[in-house]
Amino acid sequence: MKEVTLNKNLKKEGHSQELLFITGYGKLPLTSAASKVYEAIVVAVTIDPETSVIIEADSNLVTSLGRKFLSGLIEGYCLNDGIEGLEEKLEKRYHGSARRALVTALYIIYNRYVAYQKKLLVEDLD
Repeated sequence: MKEVTLNKNLKKEGHSQELLFITGYGKLPLTSAASKVYEAIVVAVTIDPETSVIIEADSNLVTSLGRKFLSGLIEGYCLNDGIEGLEEKLEKRYHGSARRALVTALYIIYNRYVAYQKKLLVEDLD
């Protein structure tokens, strides 16, 4: 049922129905509150491969406010602009102890997306 709802929302919002789901992780510092619950922060995103825009983001940050804030920073960002702009945004606005772990997770997501794009380009040549 959720997939049907997601597909309807995508059609309304004009996104591709072939969203990608990509995750990244970063090790938490031992001094963070989250390290008492998790060893690593996980960030998961859906990306529209036609536009390279992050459609939705989620994480395992401990507080719901933190998860919402992070999602608000990430969602709508175009990965064609590179990862540096997103890193700068996070460095400027997120001042929690998990910041470095989040940056690491975002770099992993970005690198996985770039690898996905390159694979598509190579397959297009065949």
